[in-house]
Amino acid sequence: MIAIENIRKEFPILNRTVNGKPLVYFDNAATSQTPQPVIDAIVDYYQNYNANIHRGVHTLSQEATDKYEEARIKIQKHFNAANSYEIIFTSGTTDSINLVANGFTSLLNEGNEIIVSALEHHSNIVPWQMLCERTGALLKVIPMTQEGVLDMEAYKSLLSDKTKLVFCNHVSNALGTINPIKDIITLAHGVNAAVLIDGAQAAPHIKADVQALDVDFYVASAHKMCGPTGQGMLYGKETWLKKLPPYQGGGEMIAEVTFEKTTYADLPHKFEAGTPNICGGIAFGAAIDYMNNIGFDVIAAYEHELLEYATEKLLAIEGLRIYGPKDTTQKAAVISFNIEGIHPYDMGVILDKLGIAVRTGHHCAQPIMNFFCIPGTVRASFAFYNTKEEIDILVAGVERAANMLR
Repeated sequence: MIAIENIRKEFPILNRTVNGKPLVYFDNAATSQTPQPVIDAIVDYYQNYNANIHRGVHTLSQEATDKYEEARIKIQKHFNAANSYEIIFTSGTTDSINLVANGFTSLLNEGNEIIVSALEHHSNIVPWQMLCERTGALLKVIPMTQEGVLDMEAYKSLLSDKTKLVFCNHVSNALGTINPIKDIITLAHGVNAAVLIDGAQAAPHIKADVQALDVDFYVASAHKMCGPTGQGMLYGKETWLKKLPPYQGGGEMIAEVTFEKTTYADLPHKFEAGTPNICGGIAFGAAIDYMNNIGFDVIAAYEHELLEYATEKLLAIEGLRIYGPKDTTQKAAVISFNIEGIHPYDMGVILDKLGIAVRTGHHCAQPIMNFFCIPGTVRASFAFYNTKEEIDILVAGVERAANMLR
């Protein structure tokens, strides 16, 4: 049982008002809010041991280095990576994907094939298109169904000995669909293809075990998990990380530099050029601690309760359509909807006047919107600090906006 009243007290922003109304924050799929323990970790860093890491012999540098590397180990244990050096700190999911895409430039040849799903965020489409332009590889797409799930039989037919890479999100940011990534990974490995899973939307709701999944790369962002923006992680199997060339050149990622030749540092530093977001990494670790202290099983059960409640209430509104799986067990805590004859932007503007924060538009997933022949959706995404009472406010707001706009 989640102690919702106590949890809400730990999120200072939930006490504010918007347009004279108490804030109802349902844009968690874009960015989650930050609890006081994570805010305290950020303040503590800048107040007490702000220094550059790894290269300093003085006390502050050593303290910052220890905290930063402790955070890496927290993330390693959370995702059950075999080694801490298989966790690469990045600026976020997009940066992580681009790191891998850049690295494969030297490993692909013309005529090789890579596969991406139709449910992807632009960040898991565009870097691979750019990779194809650089290498001459061909991009193929796993189609989706009207239910907003992937056509797995079509996926099987796309796989061949030409397939070198497969990319798929764990959870769709636009529809909330939970994809069968274990099956996707197993089938890809059957043709010796590597797999990258975009875990940005899954990480706040599902505790992924990268070894059990046998995934080659898994990426996520701190700001979806009660952490800071500008911080993320890339998990990569050691064998793959050793094959990929460095993404950027500079300090920290080197072993030795001469004007004749440079040799690169061992993992993870090979991929971490320059001064990193030290505070962000430490705060990411604090956010992982915070969520694990609540418990991901507890979080998942409560968020599913919110999802079922909101689905039932919203579907009672005349003309409202929810996109994505009808079976809520196939979804994370996301509801993407429209009301017939009403543009999602107009709905979002009115909801904001009522203090309700939702996301409207194509959610950086234009191919999904094109599939449904719509300009976008209204997306309400829930977190463990939301309540059924807030959902009631949302439903009343949607009904009020619909009456005004019809």
